Amino acid sequence: MGKEAESGTELLPVQRKTRTEIAGFCQRLGRLTGRSFRLPTEAEWEYAARGGRYSKGYLYSGSDDWADVAWMNLTSGGEMHPVGTKLPNELGIYDMSGNAWELCSDLYGPYSPASVSNPQGAGNGAYAVVRGGGIFGGTNSCRVTYRSFDAPDSNLVINGFRIVMDK
Repeated sequence: MGKEAESGTELLPVQRKTRTEIAGFCQRLGRLTGRSFRLPTEAEWEYAARGGRYSKGYLYSGSDDWADVAWMNLTSGGEMHPVGTKLPNELGIYDMSGNAWELCSDLYGPYSPASVSNPQGAGNGAYAVVRGGGIFGGTNSCRVTYRSFDAPDSNLVINGFRIVMDK
């Protein structure tokens, strides 16, 4: 998840960014580093949230107990919290359950009934996928399997993002 300084020392999730702004940030970062950056697909996001090949099958990213890993309606007080103040998942990634919803590159649509490895998102649709739950969500929306959606260029305060660096 991106980090944004607030009140000098706290690093909060970057929020209120549209997919267009995120794409511009990824392009600028790419020019500075010579690498390629982008939003993750929904499948990539879920694989990382589950702990990748080290997954222990938790309900939430890093634990079966939401209180260990998620800033959400029962724990957040309606405010974003500094990144990394709850436990990480098996890959050492923080805040994939709760704090800010995370935009994915995929458009929202139904899952294919067939078993698929690394599925691609819907070919068309009016909404973008968001994952991870947020500060106003409940325990269900913070589960690694929960899917939701938002307008593609929404800049809601509860929407954040993390990026993928391609090889």
